[in-house]
Amino acid sequence: MTSSLTAQVLADPIALTRALVDIESVSGNEKEIADAVETALSQQPHLKVERLGHTVIARTNLGRSQRVVLAGHLDTVPVAENFPSTMDAQRIWGVGTADMKSGTALALHLAVTAPAPKYDVTYFFYECEEVERERNGLTKVAETRPELLQADFAILLEPTFGLVEAGCQGSLRARVKVVGRRAHSARSWLGVNAIHGAGEVVTRLAGYEARQVEIDGCLYREGLNAVSISGGVAGNVIPDLCEVVVNFRFAPDRSEEQAAAHVREVLDGFDVEIWDNAGGALPGLGAAPAQQFIAAVGDAPRAKLGWTDVARFAALGVPALNFGPGDPNLAHTREENVEIEKIEMGADVLRRWLVG
Repeated sequence: MTSSLTAQVLADPIALTRALVDIESVSGNEKEIADAVETALSQQPHLKVERLGHTVIARTNLGRSQRVVLAGHLDTVPVAENFPSTMDAQRIWGVGTADMKSGTALALHLAVTAPAPKYDVTYFFYECEEVERERNGLTKVAETRPELLQADFAILLEPTFGLVEAGCQGSLRARVKVVGRRAHSARSWLGVNAIHGAGEVVTRLAGYEARQVEIDGCLYREGLNAVSISGGVAGNVIPDLCEVVVNFRFAPDRSEEQAAAHVREVLDGFDVEIWDNAGGALPGLGAAPAQQFIAAVGDAPRAKLGWTDVARFAALGVPALNFGPGDPNLAHTREENVEIEKIEMGADVLRRWLVG
């Protein structure tokens, strides 16, 4: 198959966004888009290109005093009658336009058209960001080639609507198990209804007062919520088990251990099983490249309300920010789209920062 990423398309971030969107790449199905990206990058003499699975890494080695990272994932959530793309005078519509093929297009555009940046750059175009962490392309890089992640500063081109979103929240998921005793519903007094017992869990969560904390001028809002509840055996049976799944989004000044302890404290007396816990990332605004990038954007940074792979870089001691043209409120929706003006602005900001 002939790649749609021609030289003309690579030179135009708007056309490039649409070309990437029109390569279907639901998580786990990134081969075609990774092939196209690898082909485009391998033709650039200023880049050293490697591939791990369906993650493509391209690096400059110009002897600059500092190295920065630009990273964007190639996968999308499942299609929802929004593929292929459509376009009007203001927007490109389609799955992945906001999250995050418009941002990924900016990285690919710069990788090809900026052969002499003022920093050395590592570009990551990675797989399986939208699914479990063990499948994430950056997880695989960390396990097999961790040296490739080392840098002085990183930008994740996640959707931020053209603003700098600093750090990220941590995310914890837990199962709260309420155990009862099974009985025939005609003789319910002989049993203990686990679903009724879960009412106290829901009551505590409904009354929970979430913390807000300001870090480096960025306001992080926490949230502890039930996101699913399951239980029941049959229409004539008193249930003996009910499970409530809880999600805690916590500010990056809490460690994973502190977040888990807090959830257990709130739900004291219940069986709480922590089954997913990813720490957040502090803003990381002090690094010189970060300050220069913020100056190029021209607006004050705000907190990232959500978990992103900036946390992965922060854990390695690499300060990282989120910046991309997409609107995060449209991510994963049927009506997902990106404003053409935001793509143009993002390309201009990144080029002024990276090239000068």
